[in-house]
Amino acid sequence: MPALARWCLRRRSTVILLWLLAFIGVGAAAAVAGSSYSNDYDIPGTEAGKATQILQKAFPDQGGDSDTIVWHTDSGSVRAAGVEHRVTQALDEISGMPGVSQVTSAYGAEGAGRISRDGHTAYATVTFDQDAEDLDRGQVQHVVDAAKSAETKGLQVEFGGPGIALTEKSSAHISEVVGILAAAVVLFLAFGSLFAMLLPIATALVSVGTGYLAIGLLGHFMTVADFAPMLGMLIGLGVGIDYALFIVTRHRRGLRQGLPVKEAAARAVATSGRAVVFAGVTVCTALLGMLILRLNFLNGVALAASLTVVLTVAASITLLPALLGVIGMKALSRRERRRLAEHGPKPDLPAGVSARWSAFVERHPKLLGAVAAVIMIVLAIPTFHLHLGSSDQGNNPATTTTRKAYDLLSDGFGPGFNGPLTLVADLDDASGRLAFDQLPDTLRATEGVAQVSPATLSGSGGTGVITVVPAGSPQSQETSRLIEHLRDDVLPQAEKGTSLQTYVGGQTAAYEDFGSVVVGKLPLFVGVVVALGCALLLLAFRSIGIPLKAAAMNIAAVAASFGIVVAVFQWGWGSGLLGLGSAGPIEPFLPVIMVAVLFGLSMDYQVFLVSRMYEEWRRTGDNRRAVRVGLAETSRVINSAAVIMIAVFGAFVLSGDRIISMFGIGLAAAVALDAFVLRTLLVPALMHMLGSANWWLPQWMDRLLPRFSIEPPIEPPAEDELATVLMPAARTPEPADRTPESAA
Repeated sequence: MPALARWCLRRRSTVILLWLLAFIGVGAAAAVAGSSYSNDYDIPGTEAGKATQILQKAFPDQGGDSDTIVWHTDSGSVRAAGVEHRVTQALDEISGMPGVSQVTSAYGAEGAGRISRDGHTAYATVTFDQDAEDLDRGQVQHVVDAAKSAETKGLQVEFGGPGIALTEKSSAHISEVVGILAAAVVLFLAFGSLFAMLLPIATALVSVGTGYLAIGLLGHFMTVADFAPMLGMLIGLGVGIDYALFIVTRHRRGLRQGLPVKEAAARAVATSGRAVVFAGVTVCTALLGMLILRLNFLNGVALAASLTVVLTVAASITLLPALLGVIGMKALSRRERRRLAEHGPKPDLPAGVSARWSAFVERHPKLLGAVAAVIMIVLAIPTFHLHLGSSDQGNNPATTTTRKAYDLLSDGFGPGFNGPLTLVADLDDASGRLAFDQLPDTLRATEGVAQVSPATLSGSGGTGVITVVPAGSPQSQETSRLIEHLRDDVLPQAEKGTSLQTYVGGQTAAYEDFGSVVVGKLPLFVGVVVALGCALLLLAFRSIGIPLKAAAMNIAAVAASFGIVVAVFQWGWGSGLLGLGSAGPIEPFLPVIMVAVLFGLSMDYQVFLVSRMYEEWRRTGDNRRAVRVGLAETSRVINSAAVIMIAVFGAFVLSGDRIISMFGIGLAAAVALDAFVLRTLLVPALMHMLGSANWWLPQWMDRLLPRFSIEPPIEPPAEDELATVLMPAARTPEPADRTPESAA
């Protein structure tokens, strides 16, 4: 690491140029290739997945995106001549637009069933020639504008569907700008230097920008969800700025101690840089743990987020040293440079709030530990009421056209209209076709079914399709029970004695199957991530207690942050004030991704906190002193890093995307609890109570484990100076169960 840092310092112009060329090159390639994202929840082998495969094979011409135009009259009927004339004129115009393959109106023979019973609401279907991910936003906007031209006083026109949703997405990256500005304020307050503040921001922007563009290229080689670039940017900005913060903080400390710029930067990379690499490895390990789930939808997310983290780590240990060499002594504020010139270097001792807090925790570990535990338990309670499901346009803010269309259709045609089930059947012989023809009557008599379409056959007659509208909304438990009832009871009874084989599909059923598969594999995933994290900490700190406590703390952070997510998004507490739409279920993939990210981020703080404690323990063999010194020296930088992450993650609530907002609030809450409740309160309190047992390791394991050090030891300040600043509690020193020499 020191050799790499010195090379980057000597060749700083080359390093900066290479990063800029990489950014420009990836950007040019992404501009030429375009993006290719897919939100395909279908899992091969599930019933909904089989239904989709059969349907696509039997009806290949129905592959384009289908959206809905809804019109509603406050008084009078949509069948009125004036209303029909205006709407028909607009639909005729839309049918001739580029990108539109078909328009099915509510008027005429094809419109049967497209007008509500009260006559106040009707809808038309616009089928595009491409999937929603590939649609041109401008073409969709032309459709919206043409339909809106039919709107008059008393006639409301709204739009629904994935293609229409493209027109509601904001192209301005407001959330990223707000997050970066907030991080810049925190960095300036922490450093007091404009140049030092700019370095973490510049490093993160270059690395995360390159990662964002690279994810667009990754989508051409594998399935990548459309929220993956935003998620990668969210994680990358948070960890990228934090990683640079740790290195710049160590570099500034070296400058204040009188080291030359090049030596201070080299030592910063050799110490904090190694910790950054270790932290990045833990984050990527947790993210790549999603690969064991064998779900294409999550594989792309895992690789996309990991790619961004890798680039931020690489920029932190290459681009950042080069930039440190460019600004030289300006990494210090003017006051610090003047003080250094007048009084010379002085030891960097912990002081102020950090030192006083460390001593306070030492004096009251049981009380503070109990308070922290109660806070985490209370916040985790809503997690036990977690309901997984997929949000839809009914959860959008009430002001959006997609939400208005959703509500109009729900009011006019029933709550289940927005999430119909598609029953797809393989018809091999006459007995199967006869049973399929009788199936609609059986379905109409089934509890929980509101409407059933006539049976439709493919051109060859080998595939049949029936559309079932549930009585409940797509996200309701009632609809979930209906899907289970159809699969387990109704369809097997109808198929009995025939060759009929019917599958329940459709988007609602696909979400249900996806959630079931994810939940079934979640324990394995969590177990693997926890085990890998424990193994890394065991190697780093040569202790049984440290990894076990870290695992418990990580699980506590995950549970409490999920409790907050459930309260906000599922129960709707404050979601209206935040502009997050109405309450609804939690996305089924959210637990997996958040567990991966949170375990990785939690390990960051654990590493930076405990590595300093471990260093002091190896030097003195005094656990109380090790915990006190470690907390006093690292709490300020950990808290600064946490505030930056909270600002960055919290700003993504402004993205306008419900999924990204879930990640933003969940990650911001987890980081806040992890930094301010767990790492600076509960962890040190437990370590004080456990004493030297924190560092126990069986001798046979000590002999087998390879020697590994995250940060090489630094020269400690004088004993009397450190003791004076930290104000240790006046208690009899605890007995150590091994000497410092044996601990080392």
